[in-house]
Amino acid sequence: MTLTRRQNPIADCPLTAASAVFGGKWKLIVIYWLAESPRQFGELRRLMEGVSQKVLTEQLRQLMADGVVAREPTGQIPSPVHYSLTAYGNSLVPIVETIRLWGREHIERIEGG
Repeated sequence: MTLTRRQNPIADCPLTAASAVFGGKWKLIVIYWLAESPRQFGELRRLMEGVSQKVLTEQLRQLMADGVVAREPTGQIPSPVHYSLTAYGNSLVPIVETIRLWGREHIERIEGG
């Protein structure tokens, strides 16, 4: 599967470049689960309650196009495929963890106030 690298929507803007890679409802969650270990598509889908097959497929393809996720077939079709973070994708793990911690504090703030 050959994927074309996606273009930055606003030239020379680092925030839109970053947002294009991990923005959206599901990409950070995909990165979070793949940071723990490689996963099969069905396993990711079970972990991410509410994501449709179509959307998860699109998100994985975009993350692969950006060099964040690798797709590794385990044998001949229809063998399971494992998805994992690339070395480049692992560079996002501290960012995801920081956002997760901020989110936890935000939940506590709004529930407590």
